[in-house]
Amino acid sequence: MRTDPSETGGLFVGRRPGTAPTRFRALPERGSSSRQRIDNTLAKLLFAGMVVGSLLCWGPIPVACLWLSAQANYLTGSVSFGVLIALVALFALLFGMLMLLRRLDNAWILVRRAAGYDQRTGALGRIFGVTAAVCAAAFSFWFVVIHGPGSSVTPGNSP
Repeated sequence: MRTDPSETGGLFVGRRPGTAPTRFRALPERGSSSRQRIDNTLAKLLFAGMVVGSLLCWGPIPVACLWLSAQANYLTGSVSFGVLIALVALFALLFGMLMLLRRLDNAWILVRRAAGYDQRTGALGRIFGVTAAVCAAAFSFWFVVIHGPGSSVTPGNSP
């Protein structure tokens, strides 16, 4: 009996319908050289789009939600409403971006297979991990070196 969670679809004894691993019938056939060039270029564009979308999740999207929150707080005078707007916007924008990234990853797999590569898995997990590490390093550098922790003797703005 197979009990590996990756083969059984999770913690269930039997596999749930529709959760079987994708099995490709054969290696992809290579097209003409011009078709391979077009597919390769499209795969690179999709990859770049996934990188940009992943970077948006670590900076511009949260900042945009904070801006929306500040605007809601200013217009209504309610801090609670501003926080609610920030949470709803962050939830909607981040999960919307993740849905878009997942679709781009699936398209990237198909385009790579059309270009003649034996592509069976996506690159989204690796892209998201690398962008998280790069953004964490950039933030750490900004926080420690550029902004600085400040003076412990004279807190605040010292001359």
